[in-house]
Amino acid sequence: MIIPENYIKVLDHGYVGLVDKMGNDLSAVSAARVSYDKKTSLNDDGSLIEKDQRLLQFLLKEDHTSPFRHAALTFEIYAPLLCARQWWKYAVSSTHIDDQNGWNESSRRYITEEPIFYIPDCDKWRGKPANSKQGSSNPLDPRIGKYLSEELIAHIDESIHFYEEAMALGVCAEQARLFLPAYGMYVRWRWTISLAGVIHFLQQRLEHDAQWEIQQFARAVTKIVQENFPETYKIILSQT
Repeated sequence: MIIPENYIKVLDHGYVGLVDKMGNDLSAVSAARVSYDKKTSLNDDGSLIEKDQRLLQFLLKEDHTSPFRHAALTFEIYAPLLCARQWWKYAVSSTHIDDQNGWNESSRRYITEEPIFYIPDCDKWRGKPANSKQGSSNPLDPRIGKYLSEELIAHIDESIHFYEEAMALGVCAEQARLFLPAYGMYVRWRWTISLAGVIHFLQQRLEHDAQWEIQQFARAVTKIVQENFPETYKIILSQT
């Protein structure tokens, strides 16, 4: 898998990249100040003036999210399905604050490109949590992890064999995919979301108890926010 230039590599084959954006740190401030018919401007170096920094901090601290809907980002993401489905759950749950939520995902009903799968490193297999039905605990012994990775690779190889055989026998792509192990398979999608929606996602997925794999993608999203909305990023960082 060739990762597009300027995209951030995540896990073994995944990535996150910024495709497009609208607005900057001033967008939320300007939207908030229009309620009072107030104008604002940037410093010569492009940073927010002090009173606007304070306003931005107030908005985020008090969860006044509507001004952050006036800036938006479009990401391209390549991640295992186990991340994509959890990601989508939080995208949907944010619609009470954000009706701008574009999601277009590659589909094996139409494409037959080589399937790519997530294989955890030997030291990345995690144990079951002691007092919870979800999540995970500490890493397993790497010797057990090595065995599990080898077994997973063998399972994937066998599944790909059956998938390719079904295709060769004339089975349609949308049914042949039944042979592929779903949750570890990488999928690609584009996600257009307001800055408010991105903040909501990061608040959830940067938490210590979030699934480790999706935390890695959330950190990549954070880097992109830092580059494009530095003042907002500093405040998010202080609150996570």
